[in-house]
Amino acid sequence: MRAAYASKFDDDNPLAALAVGDRPEPVLPDDDWVTVEVRASSLNHHDLWSLRGVGLGAAQLPMILGCDAAGIDDRGNEVVVYPVVPTPADPRGMSILSEHYQGTFAERVAVPRANLVPKPAELSFTDAACLPTAWLTAYRMLTTKGRVDEAEAVLVQGAGGGVATAAVVLALALGKRVYATSRDAAKRDRIAGLGATALEPGARLPERVGVVIETVGAATFDHSLKSAATGGRIVVSGATAGHEPKVNLRRVFAMQLEILGTSMGTPAELHDLLTLCRDRSVRPVVDSVHGFSAVGEAFARLHSGNVFGKVVVDHTR
Repeated sequence: MRAAYASKFDDDNPLAALAVGDRPEPVLPDDDWVTVEVRASSLNHHDLWSLRGVGLGAAQLPMILGCDAAGIDDRGNEVVVYPVVPTPADPRGMSILSEHYQGTFAERVAVPRANLVPKPAELSFTDAACLPTAWLTAYRMLTTKGRVDEAEAVLVQGAGGGVATAAVVLALALGKRVYATSRDAAKRDRIAGLGATALEPGARLPERVGVVIETVGAATFDHSLKSAATGGRIVVSGATAGHEPKVNLRRVFAMQLEILGTSMGTPAELHDLLTLCRDRSVRPVVDSVHGFSAVGEAFARLHSGNVFGKVVVDHTR
């Protein structure tokens, strides 16, 4: 079957480590695993890091990349693939597809049956394929961790990236006032077009917010602390601009703030996210869709850093 995979590692030029060609059919490691015919997948920065050799060793090569997918299961059902797989050999006890188990950038992928979540008919395969990683992370940040139902306003730092843009759309769909920062004026325009109030990084907000979505890190963390209302939650799932921020502990205890870490989500949360998208006509922000025959262009698009929303691969063309 045709697949896109890491053939080597290249820290300076990760695109040079990407190969596209024939790979063996999926192997089912246990009786509870099934094969899914992939109809669409989407890229994450995790895929570029894998090409750089982060999280993978030479003994794991060649590794088919890709965490996110939607397709058809062995019983003919339309499904979305939950990408977290129990992995006893990993110190975490789990791994994401394309780490220990072959990923989704292929005609077919093997996953545990428990990882299959029904795809609502109202969502296209390309839309559904955007949800299992970045959008699921944003949903969990807002709901399970951020308890956004207790808040009226949300601040999203660094909108434009996958998780942050998803958080803007989801918070708006949940009826919240949303403020979002970006260094890029064009992205601020796009954010405003979604319905949020777009601001430059560090700008003073008209109000303090109940939930802050933080994926940037050191560059924005002080602003996040200052923008949180009494009892507010600062939910962290990334640190793209520094992982060791200075934290004013006086503000943390005086304002009774909660700093919460998270990543990904559960199959039940993915089901709830899909239901929300169906019931409230929420659709992911898609930067571009590429046929599988042009999967290399999809990787180049993500690597460019100019994306707004998800880069999607349509496996039917």
